[in-house]
Parts: sequence; structure tokens; C-alpha cells
Amino acid sequence: MVNRRALLLGGLAASGAGALFALRPANQGAGGHAPYFAQLNTLLRKAGEGHPTMIIDLEALDHNIQMVKTALESRDLRIVAKSVPSAALIDYISHRSQSNKLMAFHEPFLNAMGRSTTDILFGKPMPIAAAAQFYDRPARQHFDPSEQLQWLIDTPQRLDQYAALAKSKQVSLRVNIEIDVGLHRGGIGDPAMLLNMLKKIDDIPELSFSGLMGYDPHVVKMPALIIEQQTEFQRVQQRYQQMLEVARPFGDDLTLNAAGSPTYKLWQEVEGIANELSVGSGFVKPLDFDIPSLAAHMPAIYIATPVLKSALGTRTAGVNWVGEAQSLWNPNRAQTIFVYGGYWKAKPVSPRGLITNPLFGRSSNQEMLNASAAVNVKVDDYVFYRPTQSESVMLQFGEILAVRNGQIQHRWSPFSWS
Repeated sequence: MVNRRALLLGGLAASGAGALFALRPANQGAGGHAPYFAQLNTLLRKAGEGHPTMIIDLEALDHNIQMVKTALESRDLRIVAKSVPSAALIDYISHRSQSNKLMAFHEPFLNAMGRSTTDILFGKPMPIAAAAQFYDRPARQHFDPSEQLQWLIDTPQRLDQYAALAKSKQVSLRVNIEIDVGLHRGGIGDPAMLLNMLKKIDDIPELSFSGLMGYDPHVVKMPALIIEQQTEFQRVQQRYQQMLEVARPFGDDLTLNAAGSPTYKLWQEVEGIANELSVGSGFVKPLDFDIPSLAAHMPAIYIATPVLKSALGTRTAGVNWVGEAQSLWNPNRAQTIFVYGGYWKAKPVSPRGLITNPLFGRSSNQEMLNASAAVNVKVDDYVFYRPTQSESVMLQFGEILAVRNGQIQHRWSPFSWS
């Protein structure tokens, strides 16, 4: 009886250990850099950069620009500046896409964006103080805001503020009205309210009505349990059309802006509503834009940062056994590296298998990463991250390296906040 019980307990223990072992994380490591990143690693080491660097892949960027051009066909493109925040990068996209239309989101950036041929629409309502600052600054050469700039207005109250500003500064303002097509982040959703605002604009000599803007990124994020995406997109069109019928008597050559990177392709078959579509992140495709509607686009931006330190195992401050236990349990914590900088809105992508350590925590000075023994990365090599977004991340680096065929073709500066 004792032997049978011992055998039974031993069997249970063995099966329990086997089940527990089966729960261990799989080894994610796959050697060193894939050929694409190996080439970039060699390039950066030869160039002697030695610090965190933002990289744009020009071949991927060109591909994405062509995708947008093909999809828009007869419609105009408005380049969303916040998602490609560099004057030189915007000029590059503008030239390739043959579009002079930009969407602005930060008043100080207008200094870098203004050109003699540029048409700029604000993509969000500016506080009246920001608008006042714009007109208090010295006039910009070769840029006439009364003809080339549209201020976005989202409420009757803000319209009153801008009317008062125009009168006090003795300037002419072009007014574009934000309409709520379903996102519910603001804007006018009541046709009667829109009509009253348009009548007021018509009565104020300093103001002119320039068009409508309806933003609809929620469409591709709608869970099917709530509403089908196509159903919601049809509602977006109906809401826009309803507001457009109110607006048409107040202008002939109106800017009728719609979409964004997630939804611009949905508008391909729609006629008679929007005459221009906005695209920004779709040009560089950060990680958050790995979505079905942008499946044909290619990632075009990466962060490259040098490895400062490398060691076997995982060690945690205070109690080493915790780090040792992590290494024993998770094969992806068999080695530790520290990189220059970190804590970006980004995830490491090369070499494959790099992971952050939740116990050690994140750092914007020296980020700790773990990897399995299969990952080959050395001190002074570069680790590559893929940003989850572009608009804030691209502003964190002093220079943007534009790379083609393993060579640095351009060094571009990001926008300055001042």
C-alpha cells in the first residue's frame, strides 16, 4: 500500500511539474539582427553616431506615399504635419505626393511650415491666446495667413472669440468649422447650430467661411459587437452630407476635409462629400498603425540606440535571487543589456527577442532589456525600436537620418517647440 501511494504521489508530482514546465515562456531569441537591421547596424557603427537616433527608411516612405497617391486618385491630399514633424520630411512628402496642403496642430510650428504656396488647415481648435500670439509675432515673408491659413472653429463661443480677435487685430480670418461625424470629440453635430454660425460668419466682414472638417478614426476601431464598421462609416457619410447641405449656400470653393490615416482608403468609392483626405502616420506607419486598413503600408521609422552594457543572467537590486529566479523561469531573461536612453513610446524589434523587465523598471537614461542566450548582441552594437506613434517620438531626437539602400542620404531636423 505504501509503495503504491508513493508511486501515485510521485506520479502526481511529476505530472504537476511537467504541467508547470509547460507554462514556461517560449524562447523568443533568434540570433542576431536580420539582414535589414544588420545593414543599419553596420551603417551606424561606421558613421560613428554613438547616441539614440531616429531613422527613416526612404524606400518604405516612397512606397507609402505611392499607396496614398493611388488611393486618393482625384481627391486632394492634406499632409498631417504632427505625424511627420520635420519641415524637410514634409517637403519630401509634399514633392513626391504633389500636395501643398498641410494640417497643423501647434501654432509655433507654423514658422517652419509656411511657404508661398502652402495651404494650411488647423486640425484642432487653437486657444484664442495661441491665435493672438500668432498675429503678435512678426509677419512671415512669403506667407499670407489671410489667404493661406484656415482656423478651426468647434463652438459658437469660440467663433465669438475669433471674431473679436479679428476685429481687435484688424486681420481677415478664414474659418473652417469642425463637425462631429461620430467621434464625439467635439465639433458641431446640430445642423441648426451650424446654420446660425454660418450666418454670423456671413455678417462679420473680418471672417470668411472656408469649409468643414470631419474626423472619423473611430470607424476602424468599432467592435462588431457594438456596430459593424461599414454601418458606422455609412453613418459618418450621412452626418457629413447633412452638414454639407447646410453649408453649401455659404461658399463655392470650400475645403471639405475628411478621414485620417486609418480611414482614408474607405473614402475611395465615396463621391460628392469630401474633396480632400488627411494622411499623416500612414506615411511612416508606427506600430499603433498595424491595422487592417494599412496592411499594405510599410514601417518606415525606427529608433536606433547603442548597447552600453551586456551581462549574463538577470540581476535585480537588493535581492539577487529574484533576478536569478526570473532567468531560471524565463529563457528570455538569460542575459541583460543596457542601452543608451529608452522609455520611448516604442518597442524593441531587433535583435528579435528583446524584452523589458517589469521588476527593474523602465528608464529614459539606461533602459534595461533582457534576452535569451540565443540573442547575439554586443556592446556598441545598435538595438532597434519601432515607435508606437510618430508625432511625439520624432521630436525627441536631435536629427533624423533618412536612409536608402544602407546609406545616409539626408540629415533632417525635427520641428522646434520654440
